[in-house]
Amino acid sequence: MQKSKIYPWYFVIGSVLVYTVLSVWPGLMGIGYSFTDWSAYNKEIHYAGFKNFAEVFSGSNDYLRYITNTLWFTFITVIAKTGLGLLFAVALSRNIRFKNFHRGILYLPSVLPILVTGLIFTSILNPKTGFLNEFFRAVHLDFLAQKWLVDPNLAFYSVMAVDVWRGAGYIMTLLIAGILAIPDTYYEASAIDGAGPWQRFKYITLPMLKQTLAVTIVLSVIYGLKVFDMVYALTNGGPGHRTEVLYTAVYKMMSKGLYAEGTTISSVLFIFMVILGFFMVKILTKDEVVE
Repeated sequence: MQKSKIYPWYFVIGSVLVYTVLSVWPGLMGIGYSFTDWSAYNKEIHYAGFKNFAEVFSGSNDYLRYITNTLWFTFITVIAKTGLGLLFAVALSRNIRFKNFHRGILYLPSVLPILVTGLIFTSILNPKTGFLNEFFRAVHLDFLAQKWLVDPNLAFYSVMAVDVWRGAGYIMTLLIAGILAIPDTYYEASAIDGAGPWQRFKYITLPMLKQTLAVTIVLSVIYGLKVFDMVYALTNGGPGHRTEVLYTAVYKMMSKGLYAEGTTISSVLFIFMVILGFFMVKILTKDEVVE
């Protein structure tokens, strides 16, 4: 009996230590370095105060554009992935033929590594030899053939579309699990009362999925704010920095040896994610009943 009480505490303490060393401590160190002039060109590191943060928010450079791009990417992809994931989950929770096959097909893109997905779609969306434009030309819809990853007005939306294609199936899987956890008695009672499909979705499925939706939205927002691989693989921030996001900017700053600027941008995102995550969890779970 004594061992069963001690071991859980060892597990909790060990987990907290590992999380602190691997996640919290590096984040705090990054915030600390953002107040310095650390770079590959300085032999010593000096305290610089809020100089780096002032440059980020001054508007005299492209950092505000990177922040705006990151927020816009997050907003669009979260809505699209959650909406499509919910639609697929509801459709594939019914007793239809080959539903497991359809689930597998929709989930498959999320299994592919992001860089592999980027390389595949770089080829598919090639303006001259890409499969998509070749298909449009073959069916005499040449006006639909576009410079998907080259046109400054289309590139960012093309990246978002690829990300939604990859992530919607993963959201679908989480929501299917939530739907299957809803007791059948609710649906049976509603059928007796004469409720239609839309009424069952509105008054049973959606309210009962609230906690699962909260989790999926928070995960999607965190991923959107941290996006790097997809943008880097498809456009590398181009054309003309139109698809540049915060973490591609951090990567390029670090590559140039401008470590203080890179850690400053990363720290801004880290602080924003902590604050946003806290308020999102509070808002999305405000009606949760604690037993």
